[in-house]
Amino acid sequence: MIRAVSSRVLVCAIAISSLVMVRQAAAQEGAAQDTSQIAELRRQIEAITRELEQLRLGQEVVVQADTSVYGLGPAASKVYRARQGVSLAGYGEMLYENFSEDREDGSRSGKTDQLDFLRGVVYVGYKFNERFLFNSEIEFEHGATDQEGSVSLEFAYVDYILSPGLGFRAGLLLPPMGLINEQHEPPIFLGTSRPETELRIIPSTWRENGIGIFGQAAGFAYRAYLINGFDGVGGGSSGASGFSAAGLRGGRQKGSRAMAEDLAFVGRVEYVGPLGFLIGTSVYVGNSGQGRSAPTDPEDEIGARALIWEGHAQYKARGLDVRGLVAVADVDDVAELNAVKRLEGSASIGERLVGGYVQAGYDVLHRLRTGQQLIPYVRYERLNTQDEVPEGFEPNPANDRRIVSIGAAWKPIPNIALKADYQIHGNEADTGVDQFNVNVSYLF
Repeated sequence: MIRAVSSRVLVCAIAISSLVMVRQAAAQEGAAQDTSQIAELRRQIEAITRELEQLRLGQEVVVQADTSVYGLGPAASKVYRARQGVSLAGYGEMLYENFSEDREDGSRSGKTDQLDFLRGVVYVGYKFNERFLFNSEIEFEHGATDQEGSVSLEFAYVDYILSPGLGFRAGLLLPPMGLINEQHEPPIFLGTSRPETELRIIPSTWRENGIGIFGQAAGFAYRAYLINGFDGVGGGSSGASGFSAAGLRGGRQKGSRAMAEDLAFVGRVEYVGPLGFLIGTSVYVGNSGQGRSAPTDPEDEIGARALIWEGHAQYKARGLDVRGLVAVADVDDVAELNAVKRLEGSASIGERLVGGYVQAGYDVLHRLRTGQQLIPYVRYERLNTQDEVPEGFEPNPANDRRIVSIGAAWKPIPNIALKADYQIHGNEADTGVDQFNVNVSYLF
């Protein structure tokens, strides 16, 4: 592209010089100008000028999905780097899962292998000017809505950017927790699937309606939102199923007629250092009862305050890709939630949920500078969604889990990834089922 532009610039300069020489010669000799020669030179200059303009516009309009802005993934960030007008981007992934025939204890697993086009996503944004923009993510899940699939908004918001250090945001938002929820585009993280800690405790992908502020300055970035709280009971207008022994995921209201009797605060701050290093933390706090009455006293509302805290760190440079995260959640009034939801015994919601993982990968092609990447990786994860339960209930040992993933990712170009790994699943009930996975993903 650069060579093509340079050659056309040279041709244009020669044509202009020729036109000037012809005019000078005509003036010096006092002869009539060679109008046909001048007209031809003008035509050539105009054609080259139009071609140069098209090349320039092509370079400016087509923004590459290669940079993260305000914590979002590269594709979701494209609208921020566009000059003005419409921005289009997207990502998708397909997953093959091959399950072991036996559980840890030797009994039959009963699981069926499956091949699923997990999701296809389109980002649509519009940059009105340097202050205002709109950004959205539309997700198509599992191939077809007449089976297990769905179509939904993952986010849709308007930004007013007063300065790099302060912006205002309103709409359907991604709570800024963990390493996956905001940056969930599959080619940018290792592993054929998202860590379970960021599915069960930080319920990614997680979106709620709200308003807030964001910004970055002096190496630090922050985001702070006021959003609708979880529906911990379930069965409300949003269709949420509520909290369960498996975690907080069922409490998400997803922006659909969300109950807003209880609001919540979520905030994040992190340091983005040189050489691909970042370290940060985030917190979520808010009630989840959404105005429901306690079963023992109709005059008393269930608070069900949920508090989630997580800390994370990442280093991604010089071929290395290392990250780690720890998350803890506490839920109040779990006995009341269990009574309303008619949960008994080991089916109790956890009063405390804990989880975390460490992961490391290295690009063995890094020093060859081929443009391709081949990254063997390993991830160790431990989580328990019933680390504590109310008196009178007992935890299910199957929810005290450990997962080891060993695999590799090949990227022929940065925006396309082929990943394969073997996952060793274990739990305190000895019912874990190992599996082999292959994932193909893209972003643009």
